[in-house]
Amino acid sequence: MTHPLPDLAALLARRAHLPARGTTVFRAAHTTETGGLFALDLAGDAAVLSLYTDLTAEEEARLAGACGALPGVAGAYLKRRPVEARHAANVAREWLSPPGPVWGEARPEVTALENGVPFLLRPGADLSTGLFTDARPVRAWVRDRTPPGGRVLNTFAYTCGFGLNAALAGAGTVKNVDLSRKVLAWGQENYALSGLPAPGTDFLYGDVFEWLGRLARRGDVFDLVILDPPSFARGKAGVWRAERDYARLAALAAGVTAPGGQLLALTNHAGVTGAAFEQLVTAGLGEAGRRGRISARLGAGEDYPGATHLKAQVWTLG
Repeated sequence: MTHPLPDLAALLARRAHLPARGTTVFRAAHTTETGGLFALDLAGDAAVLSLYTDLTAEEEARLAGACGALPGVAGAYLKRRPVEARHAANVAREWLSPPGPVWGEARPEVTALENGVPFLLRPGADLSTGLFTDARPVRAWVRDRTPPGGRVLNTFAYTCGFGLNAALAGAGTVKNVDLSRKVLAWGQENYALSGLPAPGTDFLYGDVFEWLGRLARRGDVFDLVILDPPSFARGKAGVWRAERDYARLAALAAGVTAPGGQLLALTNHAGVTGAAFEQLVTAGLGEAGRRGRISARLGAGEDYPGATHLKAQVWTLG
């Protein structure tokens, strides 16, 4: 590694207030602090090292050892994230995300806290370990602003972090929608960690676009609708690109948002500016014959210094 390693212990010390406040899963070193070479996430006593450049085996081992030397780390896992990772994930999964630790002890499952809420994480499971920590401020907003007794629809739910926070806030109904049965079951495990009931009827398997149409035809409306799609995805209906298709998604979501309700729209596409994102959502609302105003704008947490990729806009619909 030709570049000198940053002082990981010093970067971790800057985040010392997070565990003290009940958050033990967070980013310990962001790419803006490592020259774009890597990022480091901590999940309890497991370290997850994400590489954004090609390193030799010796360089990888040296970096993993530096992560393992941090206080409280029992094992370190590696994620290789070349630009083409999203295309290679199905053919080179074990190379991109080795299932075992590259340093120290195995931690196949870890329970870590975010603002006091426990989440089940799997450091070696895949490129995504169970929680996207950059969205912590957005999940906190959901916990703070979900109307008691209200109806919440959480789409592209993944392991249901948004839905869980809405349920903890006292929502009357929370529906989580995702195209993966595996992550919905994982979400049910997260509910169980907080002692919440997780009936199968609240975890809807299938295509989000199809579900939005189905719910609209049934006349279902929600006080809060959460949209957290990937930037890019391939599916039966073709290729989804946030910069091209988000307006259509927003239009469908508007069809199930109650008058006076809120639409929480997120994108993690670094190439879509906040202004362009606002235009996409505005176009979608217009297509649905709805009007809205932005009542809040949110971004990545403080452990992502300089990050601009995550945009979250809260729209109140008329």
